[in-house]
Amino acid sequence: MTDRERSSAATYEPVLRRFPDPEALGRAAARDIAAAITRRLETRPEVRMIFAAAPSQEATLRALAARPGVDWTRVTAFHMDEYLGLDDAAPQRFGAWLRRTFFDRVPLRAVRLIDPDAPPEAYARSLSAAPIDITCLGIGVNGHLAFNDPPADLDDPASVKVVELDEVCRLQQVDDGCFAALAEVPRRAITLTVPALLSAEEVFCMVPGARKRDAVTAALRGPIGGHLPASALRTHPRCVVYVDEESAPR
Repeated sequence: MTDRERSSAATYEPVLRRFPDPEALGRAAARDIAAAITRRLETRPEVRMIFAAAPSQEATLRALAARPGVDWTRVTAFHMDEYLGLDDAAPQRFGAWLRRTFFDRVPLRAVRLIDPDAPPEAYARSLSAAPIDITCLGIGVNGHLAFNDPPADLDDPASVKVVELDEVCRLQQVDDGCFAALAEVPRRAITLTVPALLSAEEVFCMVPGARKRDAVTAALRGPIGGHLPASALRTHPRCVVYVDEESAPR
């Protein structure tokens, strides 16, 4: 589907929730995510979730781990992207970050981590074994979702693939404090595609920080297309976007 064809297709208005700071944003998002998990567990044996690994998600994940009453023993967790070429023990690996920040803090039924040494199809099979209930993600400075940098294929037939990271995306990793210099940031990664991320029944998008304001504005107000992958959030019927005062759209 071309961007012109997409502009005439069915679109939705994500629920936009605004908070004074990242901590308040994280508490509210965690409360909503916990409620969505509990609601689903009333009628099904398991919930399957996809999580982003990024500093922008830390307040939400910390608050979510502290929420009472969530039966984590019935939740299977996936993550959405991983660097290629990093040492197995590198703290910047997204799987390691998610373990430190969230996965090791709650008694999850299972954790399915991307193995960067395995072909993408291996993770795709695990992901597609059953429907995804919830995706928790953010928006990159360049409008990326996971490691789908622009221009992205919003109708990608694959669910997991290897990608080349653009310089804006790699610089964000330095600005986020994950790497000391651009030369240290890997140039390639494995990522879930946009259709895979948005295959979930419900999407929660947490986007704090002034550096994200332009991307949030374009995603929610501009045309929908691969030039700004986050604009695809407006093709999902059940998406909530959480912003703070600094990232709120213009």
